[in-house]
Amino acid sequence: MNIIPVVLSGGSGTRLWPVSRKAYPKQFLNLTGDHSLFQQTVFRGLAIDKANPIVVCNEQHRFLVAEQLLEIGLNDASIILEPVARNTAPAIALAAIQAEQQILRKESPLLLVLPSDHLIKDPDAFARSVQIASRAAQKGKIVTFGIVPTEAETGYGYIHAGNVEEMSAAAEAFPVLGFTEKPDEKTARDYLASGEYLWNSGMFLFQASRYLEELEKYNPDMLEACRTAMASGVKDLDFLRPNKTAFESCPSDSIDYAVMEKTQDAVVVPMNAGWSDIGEWGALWKNSEKDSDGNAIKGEVVTIDSKDCLIHSDHRMVATLGLEDIVVVETADAVLVANKHRAQDVKKIIASLNGSTESLAENHRKVYRPWGHYDSIDSGPRFQVKRITVKPEATLSLQKHLHRAEYWVVVTGTAEITCGDKVAMLTENESIHIPLGEVHRVANPGKIPLEMIEVQSGSYLGEDDIIRFSDTYGRVEENA
Repeated sequence: MNIIPVVLSGGSGTRLWPVSRKAYPKQFLNLTGDHSLFQQTVFRGLAIDKANPIVVCNEQHRFLVAEQLLEIGLNDASIILEPVARNTAPAIALAAIQAEQQILRKESPLLLVLPSDHLIKDPDAFARSVQIASRAAQKGKIVTFGIVPTEAETGYGYIHAGNVEEMSAAAEAFPVLGFTEKPDEKTARDYLASGEYLWNSGMFLFQASRYLEELEKYNPDMLEACRTAMASGVKDLDFLRPNKTAFESCPSDSIDYAVMEKTQDAVVVPMNAGWSDIGEWGALWKNSEKDSDGNAIKGEVVTIDSKDCLIHSDHRMVATLGLEDIVVVETADAVLVANKHRAQDVKKIIASLNGSTESLAENHRKVYRPWGHYDSIDSGPRFQVKRITVKPEATLSLQKHLHRAEYWVVVTGTAEITCGDKVAMLTENESIHIPLGEVHRVANPGKIPLEMIEVQSGSYLGEDDIIRFSDTYGRVEENA
């Protein structure tokens, strides 16, 4: 029986700010190895079955998903774009409907539902748990995976499962006795001491048809909205776009509330595979290699008399002296210094970013686009300077600006510049002026990246000062 990986990639990872931001969240970052958490998740799914995965993501991250799949040699995945956020139950329903359309035969495929931002250190143990779960799923059970707890963690939900030690030894799936939200510290300690509770991993395995049957039984309005959205959706480049109007009418709910807490067929398989959701900086410290003083270090870092710290440097040398249990995270435009035991509260910083600093929660200084990226080097009243990198054979949209003029200098590569009714080829050290209101475009016809310095000047320099006339990436209606 086919097992199709379903990768859910809708999270924003705000508690790993400033490295993780809404426009480039933690699942797309290389936090624990040479590949991003998203890519590691895809690899885990493919190790179980070579079936092409289904990825469900939001509109904003579609090109990040496509790019990261291409980086690992995967160009046949189905990428479903949620028109609006409606939580995990509808997202999984979209994937289940798509899976049944992909596998045109009587036997409904199994769906292995995996959040894209989790770490699993022992893939063999993961595979063994999936094998156990598949036997139950083929009998029509709705299987969830419960992580064998290692501490009284208050940041996770819990599954009441019975005697965890006996369950693990039996290598079977067992009926779920109950679900519990994130407990307080005393309750978490009681759960750990009882030996009857597992962490709720958010991973599942079931037949696509069984999930849709249970959703129809317990939440028919949700299923109807998802079916209508998929039936009237469209294919756009490499993406599947469910109908926005239909999906907006869909109730928002998690799979736990919509199905798992109601179905009579929920079972759990214990998993002890070095799992973590890397939900905050303290969790990343626990799951990182450390020096002899217990420090987890990334980048150019010097530590003196510092112990059990996480120090992350992206751009500059960071030096610490006499610190203990401290998180220091440096990026090009923001620095976080926090007590490691308060790392869960980083979300409070995000909530406080408003007004002129709101973009710090949204974007990095370097902003990625389907054609490449730009780095905002400097800015001030009526001017802004960017370093623009355009991938080989990529093209920006044909556009104009109402409030700014631009001056481009080619640093490396070759630029094909459209300015009004003229087309010019510029190479290293050559430049061109784009007057305010002039229709223009830049393309990279070469085989190496094109790098340019762009100087903007004008009364308004926001990214929404753009009118697109045509675009390779279908963004004519967007301001990005």
